[in-house]
Amino acid sequence: MAAPQNYLAVIKVVGIGGGGVNAINRMIEVGLKGVEFIAINTDAQALLMSDADVKLDVGRELTRGLGAGANPEVGRKAAEDHREEIEEVLKGADMVFVTAGEGGGTGTGGAPVVANIARSLGALTIGVVTRPFTFEGRRRANQAEDGIAGLREEVDTLIVIPNDRLLSISDRQVSVLDAFRSADQVLLSGVQGITDLITTPGLINLDFADVKSVMSEAGSALMGIGSARGEDRAKAAAVMAISSPLLEASIDGARGVLLSISGGSDLGLFEINESAQLVSEAAHPEANIIFGAVIDDALGDEVRVTVIAAGFDGGQPPAIVRDPVVKASPAPAPAAPERPATRPSYGSIGSVTARSDGESHSRHSDSPATTTASPVPPQVQPVRQPYVESPAEELDVPDFLK
Repeated sequence: MAAPQNYLAVIKVVGIGGGGVNAINRMIEVGLKGVEFIAINTDAQALLMSDADVKLDVGRELTRGLGAGANPEVGRKAAEDHREEIEEVLKGADMVFVTAGEGGGTGTGGAPVVANIARSLGALTIGVVTRPFTFEGRRRANQAEDGIAGLREEVDTLIVIPNDRLLSISDRQVSVLDAFRSADQVLLSGVQGITDLITTPGLINLDFADVKSVMSEAGSALMGIGSARGEDRAKAAAVMAISSPLLEASIDGARGVLLSISGGSDLGLFEINESAQLVSEAAHPEANIIFGAVIDDALGDEVRVTVIAAGFDGGQPPAIVRDPVVKASPAPAPAAPERPATRPSYGSIGSVTARSDGESHSRHSDSPATTTASPVPPQVQPVRQPYVESPAEELDVPDFLK
């Protein structure tokens, strides 16, 4: 009798550079299962602190184990010099996550090299990286943008998490240490939201082929995370996910959506249906929506929803312009005609104006013109009350800013 074959998907998570290695340390700490962790760095001392399954000290001759000095070119060359070693540890993988903190040296320069090797081996390759905080300086920001552009060319799907958006969901007293820990937590959520669907037996199961159908050659992707307790918890978590402050753009128009719902053993099918329906209404009408539900009793009465949207026309999602003006009064009655019949308005997701924000400002003069008596000239109205009378503007203010 033949020995049984191992048909489980082989998933490897590569953390490259200081930020990437910190991120996989966090994943190991919380017990992310079913994956192999690989830490790659030019800083030998940082590697000693990692509990990764495999550790690669690259650029030993180039940097003598002392780091890349925030120079992406050094990081790229270090990875290239150890290409055969990287290829050896990635062999046999069905899916490879490449995670890094963009803006430094090793991660920024080396991540595209690792991704290129992974794809050449036939693995579904997903980049999950952070854009640096503004306080880290203009130089790191510029290096990060170049690194992101280079990585986008080498991966099937790229998820970019803007660290600055973490500030909008953090307390004003948050320490720098906690801010970076939050960034690691979001990187964890991005990887876990995908791997759990494949590796954890669920209420609604997914396999590797399901995930691949959404993420293969999908280009730029967006990730939103939401969690809620109590009444309508699944619906509330889904709304949070699709209007998440972490989203730099709207999921409106996404042709591929991965929806992960996690909850305790009391998670109901009706709740899952409500969440999935909300997300499907926010995506493209013909989107391929793959969703799974994972039972995790450790969550108690909490429901977590992770949405990863990809497959946008032109490869890039439509940008969201977040209005800094916060308006507390309710929307005026004429708002009804402005709202599309087929899409709900949750934050900036699902409204027509979210995809053409340039139009929303031109409507300041148009909207009052439709009222019965408005003697104020159109050119004066935007100056005196730029946001009070416009229903379109009201729709553009996300719920979490109201």
